[in-house]
Amino acid sequence: MARDLLIKGGRVVDPASGLDGVADILVSEGKIARVDKDIASEGAEILDVSGMIVMPGLIDMHVHLREPGFKEKEDIESGSAAAAVGGFTAVACMPNTEPALDNDAVIAEVVKKAAEIGLCRVYPIGAVTKGRRGQELAELGEMKAAGAVAFSDDGSPVSTSEILRCALEYLKAFDCVLMDHPEDLSLSEGGQINRGLVSTIAGFKGIPREAEEIIVARDILVAGMTGGRLHLTHISTKGSVELIRRAKEKGLPVTCDCTPHHLLLTDKLVLESGYDTNTKMNPPLRTDEDLEALWQGLSDGTIDAIATDHAPHHVDDKWVEYDYAANGITGLETAVGLIVDKLVRSGSISWTRMAEAMSLNPARILGVPGGTLAEGAVADITVIDPELEWSVNPREFRSKGKNTPFEGWRLDGAPYATILGGKIVAKKRCLVS
Repeated sequence: MARDLLIKGGRVVDPASGLDGVADILVSEGKIARVDKDIASEGAEILDVSGMIVMPGLIDMHVHLREPGFKEKEDIESGSAAAAVGGFTAVACMPNTEPALDNDAVIAEVVKKAAEIGLCRVYPIGAVTKGRRGQELAELGEMKAAGAVAFSDDGSPVSTSEILRCALEYLKAFDCVLMDHPEDLSLSEGGQINRGLVSTIAGFKGIPREAEEIIVARDILVAGMTGGRLHLTHISTKGSVELIRRAKEKGLPVTCDCTPHHLLLTDKLVLESGYDTNTKMNPPLRTDEDLEALWQGLSDGTIDAIATDHAPHHVDDKWVEYDYAANGITGLETAVGLIVDKLVRSGSISWTRMAEAMSLNPARILGVPGGTLAEGAVADITVIDPELEWSVNPREFRSKGKNTPFEGWRLDGAPYATILGGKIVAKKRCLVS
């Protein structure tokens, strides 16, 4: 039998319980046994975290593990390792694999392989349509039974309003959320970066904000029509924030997330970096006005979650001309440091808001365990050292993807320990064997 674990002296931040203060946490048999001051437990393994932040295990609700089909970019093992080192106890993986995660057999295989690896919980997101082709609904109920926690055609929006309506109606039977990628493909086709001054200077075809906002508006209207649960992924524009804010004011079942890179970077970086292809992503980096709106939306609760959209690529997919480069960056191993250093330490959001956006709300939206340190809850815990100084070095990533625009950034704050089901799986940004 595994020894109990006693986490001592940390500042415990648990928004689900309304707790924010110094306390000890006793973990027994994979569960939170007790949260209190000055706990004594004979024979327990002691983890001294004095001066650190202890919060429910972080959950990244939007990652690309690339398996099956693209194992040269990432696989479940390397992605799980990156998650654990990055402070995440759970990730939800998107279905734009080859073949797509569009049936119960492939969903079950992802669940099985992740459990065998055992570094983090991996929750598959099933495809809304067969092959993600946008023509015929996939067998959503069978995938749900096999372990899918939500559904998306990520990489593309749900193709038509009618298919979206049918899917939202169907998923109501499972109280399951549909996660849509908001992009009007007819407007964004051929675009490289945000449409505006920078795209004009660079000579690139731009992707207008309206390409995102049109689908956000469509999806909100269909969600209102059906009463089905809608989650909008990686929103990036001021207009999207305003549309979602109004939808929430009306009481519609709509949630959303944004990424660390859209909170911290703008399209000016394309020019400043000399057209570094690590600035190319979808949705594209936007403007200062959009960034400010995202910060406000995160602060006031319009934006429910922070998700990385972890998109690892092989070097050959990025080391090409900008027009031909793949979209996306890695995110699992940089997210905590970026959010702590740039948002929490600056006072833009509190530790409680961080825990809500990166643990509690993702757990609630996906309907998965975690998001709380209440007694009896699963002992998935992230410990953060807010004073640890480090530099982003992609050569040290556990992810196969080294594609990051944050290389060389010096950050204060990093995961100290990642605890999965009461077991320490990573410590000081290294895996624990």
